[in-house]
Amino acid sequence: MTSQTPTLLNLQNVRVMRGDRIVLDDFNLVVGADERIAILGPNGCGKSTLVKTITRECYPVVRAGSSMSILGRDRWNVFELRSMLGVVSNDLMSAVTGKATGLDVVLSGFFSSIAIYSNHEVSSQQKDLAHATLTQLQVPHLAGRSVSEMSSGEAKRILIARALVHRPRALLFDEPSNSLDVIARQSLRQTMSLLVNSGIGIVMVTHDLSDIVPEINRVVLMRSGRIVADGRKEEMLTSQRLGELFGTGVEVARLDGFYHLW
Repeated sequence: MTSQTPTLLNLQNVRVMRGDRIVLDDFNLVVGADERIAILGPNGCGKSTLVKTITRECYPVVRAGSSMSILGRDRWNVFELRSMLGVVSNDLMSAVTGKATGLDVVLSGFFSSIAIYSNHEVSSQQKDLAHATLTQLQVPHLAGRSVSEMSSGEAKRILIARALVHRPRALLFDEPSNSLDVIARQSLRQTMSLLVNSGIGIVMVTHDLSDIVPEINRVVLMRSGRIVADGRKEEMLTSQRLGELFGTGVEVARLDGFYHLW
């Protein structure tokens, strides 16, 4: 990263509340513009709230000593920011209507929406980019298929295409393998490796160790709304550290660059 390249994320002493509950507290995280990192933690530790804070669906509490910047700026027009970030989350898929086609969903990424509405004017260039992105992810045949007729793995690739179509600066993945079967998970991991090798910045939050593809080298461990460890993958993904993270005795194995926990 050069001095001219702004940091993707810089969160210092951030606190985020959902209702009257503190979800993130004294949260500190710096991510370089081209970094690929995984944030690992148990369910309920605040990972999804972190993603929503980055995309400005949740806001930090204003207090002394707290700051947050994205791509070097602390103030953003929300729609401009979302054009710089590609988000892949299960919340998006649950919001997509069954009548929408794969192409509809991908095109909606240009408008930060979940569908193409009457007020949206889709240009021929946008259609070309959408088809090119579907081809990049090896699913051009899904352009005309209804989302309701897709497998969970196919729908996930459509969401990734939606996140990529406007050529964002970074991708945010929220629990990427949730609801996927074994074959779909394997396909997703191949796609993730392809994306990491393409050079785009990636921030993945997950509770599943096997989501962390071999190309991701930095892992952040998160528990109870705080970061408890941050470093090289080999140092973070040990039985001792993960046992402390998940609060139980665990065993860790590595096969073909992937880590597995039981």
